[in-house]
Parts: sequence; C-alpha cells; structure tokens
Amino acid sequence: MSETFVSRVGGAISADTAVPEHEREKHFYAQVLGTGDKPLWREDLMNSLGIPIIGLGARTPDYDALPLQWMPHIQVADVAASAERAVELGGTELMHSKADDGSSQWAVLQDPNGTAFGIIPVVPPEAIPAIEGDASEFGCIAWLDLTVPDAAATSNFYQQVIGWAIEDVEMDDAGERYADYNMVGGDGNAAAGICHARGVNTGLPPVWMIYLPVGDLAESIRLVSECGGTVIKTHRNADGEAMIAFVQDPVGAYFALAAQ
Repeated sequence: MSETFVSRVGGAISADTAVPEHEREKHFYAQVLGTGDKPLWREDLMNSLGIPIIGLGARTPDYDALPLQWMPHIQVADVAASAERAVELGGTELMHSKADDGSSQWAVLQDPNGTAFGIIPVVPPEAIPAIEGDASEFGCIAWLDLTVPDAAATSNFYQQVIGWAIEDVEMDDAGERYADYNMVGGDGNAAAGICHARGVNTGLPPVWMIYLPVGDLAESIRLVSECGGTVIKTHRNADGEAMIAFVQDPVGAYFALAAQ
C-alpha cells in the first residue's frame, strides 16, 4: 500500500465524485465504510481523525460533464502544463479552475481511455495533517490502480502528464509472463499501479480504483449487497480470506475495499 498524507509529485491524498441519489449514496458509504470495533471512517464520511479524504457531492448541472467515477486528486508540479500535455496526448480537459490572475488552481481531465482524474498543485508540507499513532487506525486512500487494455501506452500518458516514473511489475497469466507497472512518485516511492486487463485484473473497469481500508472487510462486503451495491471481484489470500473487494456502488461508481 502507498504511504498517504505526503507532499510529493504524483501523490493522491483525496478523491471525490458527484452522484445522483445523494442521500442514498451517503447512507451506502456510511454503512459500508463504518465497520469494525473502531471504525476508520465516520458517518459524515470523514476519516476517524476528522480529516476529509473522500468527497461525495450531489450531482448538479455544474457537474454534468463529469463521468460517474471516483476521481483522485493527484499532485503535479504545474497544473497548466499537465493539463496542456494531457490534451496533446489524446486526453480531454473537463474542468479547469483558474485564479483571478489566470494561474491554474486545479483541473479535471480524462485520459484516452475515458478515465477521469483530478490534478492539483503539490500540497505544501506544512499543509499536510500531522498524524500520530498507527496509520492503520484511520481512513485514507491506501492505494490507487487503473486497469486498461494497453497498460504500456497508458503508463506513458501518465508519466508525461503527472510526472510519475515507471517501474515494471512482473506478472503471470496462465504461465505467460508480462509486466504491469508501478507509477513512482517524486519521493521515489510507488504511488499507484497501472495494470493490463488480464490475469488477476480481468473484469475490472477502466477507472481509477481508490482503495479504502475498513475495520471489518467481511462485514463491509456483506453490507455492500444489503445496501444496494455489487461486489464485482474479490482477491483472497492463501487461506481464502478476502483482502480486497472491488465494488460498484448503487449508482454505478466503482471503488475498492481493503482489509485494515
């Protein structure tokens, strides 16, 4: 899993989405994320420390251009330059916020696969929340990954747009070896993964999956169905215990639940 709350090019501290049926969605996430003896998330969807990590907004006409996806906010050195490069490489600019002086504040982009993501300036270290204690005791975006047909081309797109470096990850699909990719942030640590839609990743949609840890994954999985969502795929350890569950929420947005 990736270290969270870090000021670095390529780091994603938060994510958001704009959804229809907003009250139903809030109830779904509050139930599914609030499991375990000491829940990592509060009913208002802040984490247990009171820090806003995921933003669940109501879908209004202002957000009609945005696809129904969780969009990570990825730190870049220069928002304007990254947005321009994304368009040059076949991506799309969906939103671009600028200050009164014309300087870029943030942008929402789509890559050539139609995958949406946000870009923000690198967060100053002094603006990063000071965290004490065990990081497993609070909610965060523990990891990001994206599964697409052509992971090599997609990783090159993000290398140029975000500033990530690329690190091969050896994979196996029925005896055939191939490489997926870790995307390495400005501090030299892996910040995300980009995977081929094959092997263990077969059947996953081409969206950025935000991995949200929960206190009791088995109970969260049970609540997904009870509250109107769908578990589309589960990764288990050698003992058969679920470690990651890929979920579609009641209105169609995808994310991943991870064991604490």
